[in-house]
Amino acid sequence: MNRRKFILGSIASGVVIGSGVTWIGIEQNQEPLTLDFALTKLDLLMKQNPSTTGEWSLYQVFTHLAQSVEYSILGYPEHKSELFKNTAGKAAFSVFSAKGKMTHPLNEVIPGAPDFQSDENITEAYERFKKSLIDFKNHQGDLKPHFAYGQLTKQQYEMAHAMHFNNHLKEIVLTKVSA
Repeated sequence: MNRRKFILGSIASGVVIGSGVTWIGIEQNQEPLTLDFALTKLDLLMKQNPSTTGEWSLYQVFTHLAQSVEYSILGYPEHKSELFKNTAGKAAFSVFSAKGKMTHPLNEVIPGAPDFQSDENITEAYERFKKSLIDFKNHQGDLKPHFAYGQLTKQQYEMAHAMHFNNHLKEIVLTKVSA
């Protein structure tokens, strides 16, 4: 066997074996990753007096989530390099999509997004996030590339927005049910 065939065979075996190991460990999310489901979950959440356990207030969380959805239509203010988007970014989105969930630092702002306060009107931030989801759902035009993942289809963006919301829900707790 020549060296080239050995190296190519080793790489191919590593990819196949590595893929198998990766796929075995993937958990499937049981919730639908759709904007309709996210909207329903958001409305139910707001009826139950939510608060956060993380560094961000509810206002900051909802504003951040709204920004992300809005930027998918309007364009993100800053982007990672094309090299990053076509390698690490694309790989991260593939893993998140396969798992049906994403993880990211929950106090990390979108690059280039305007700063937001921590103690503004929660209802306004909730309404902005809800409106962004509805606007995205109804949007018929082109979508802008994601700052880290690159170009996504509408279906991929819908999944990304739902996973993003679900990730932030990890730091939201319900304090009581409102009447």
